Amino acid sequence: MDQEGSEGRVTSHQLPVELLEQRAAEQRQHLHDNVVELRHAVREKLNVKRTLNSFLWPAAGVMALVGLTAGYIVTGLFTRE
Repeated sequence: MDQEGSEGRVTSHQLPVELLEQRAAEQRQHLHDNVVELRHAVREKLNVKRTLNSFLWPAAGVMALVGLTAGYIVTGLFTRE
């Protein structure tokens, strides 16, 4: 009965323990590197100063156009003949 139950499973007896430990250490290091990379990417995305600096001039340009348009409309209301 013991042989029937272990036929479908991969047992650690097929691979040396040192190899399994080495693979586990590599996988842990890979996961650690991925987490560090993800943390860095999230920090960069959530950096408010950098985001504001990158959109400051386009936002200022849009607001200037809105201000000019509003001024033109208000002036047109008071100077109609």
